[in-house]
Amino acid sequence: MGNGPCPGRGALTTTPGFRWKKPRARIAGMASIDPGRSIDWGRTSSDYAEFRPGPPASFYERLRALGVGIAGQRILDLGTGTGVLAREFALAGCHAAGVDISVEQIEAARALALGDGLRVEFRVAPAEDTGLPAASFDVVTANQCWLYFDRDRVVAEVKRLLAQNGVLVISHFTYLPRLDPIARRTEEIVLRFNPQWTAADWSGDVPAIPRWVRGDFTLAGSFVYDEAIPFTREGWRGRMRACRGVGAALSPAEVERFDQEHATMLSASAPERFNVMHRLHAHVLRPAP
Repeated sequence: MGNGPCPGRGALTTTPGFRWKKPRARIAGMASIDPGRSIDWGRTSSDYAEFRPGPPASFYERLRALGVGIAGQRILDLGTGTGVLAREFALAGCHAAGVDISVEQIEAARALALGDGLRVEFRVAPAEDTGLPAASFDVVTANQCWLYFDRDRVVAEVKRLLAQNGVLVISHFTYLPRLDPIARRTEEIVLRFNPQWTAADWSGDVPAIPRWVRGDFTLAGSFVYDEAIPFTREGWRGRMRACRGVGAALSPAEVERFDQEHATMLSASAPERFNVMHRLHAHVLRPAP
């Protein structure tokens, strides 16, 4: 895998092999997975960029042990949001690119990459129809976003995009409300404002292989582990405003009221600095012959 050395921090040259089309118009709203609620991640972009942390360094170390994130690899991050994974891969010396349907998220991703002196190719496009050249990536990643995609269409697109011996990486970085009391109390507040939110009370169960695979991929590697992630009260408030059940679904007035109630709870029950236990897991999948 890989195609030789590539630009990372401070590089401003054009990544070889990419011919970007003009970004298409923003797709209005996201198909609802919470009954009665539409989801628009663009509304969370400011908080997402500032407060929602990406996976810790240990996550990328484990990916490298599985052959992902190696300098020179061509990596595309689907549903990239503010470009957290794509920027980390660029920093590691990969030819990194990211797509997302939200104009606001892509604008934030570009600004963050520019601020870090990183060259990452970002574009507005759905994961199911990226418009990118066939067989042009060694790795395609999707972190915390696979559930939003049309399964059959995105599987076909991933297979089209992957070069020979390429892999798909599906990963998650999720707090554990059944183990962490602060996360559990926070979710109780989210549900009062948004009872339709279906992501609450995650059990932490991770299947040996994703149930949606259906013979399209074989498992090349995986990991699952827990890590305590540090937050301040302000940082946890911002992270939860950037939650699907809050900033991506509620009105601005509702978000403000949620945030006030959340701040009151944290002042009463959490120190200024605390850790929230998270579970990180990834499946490295290779297209079936």
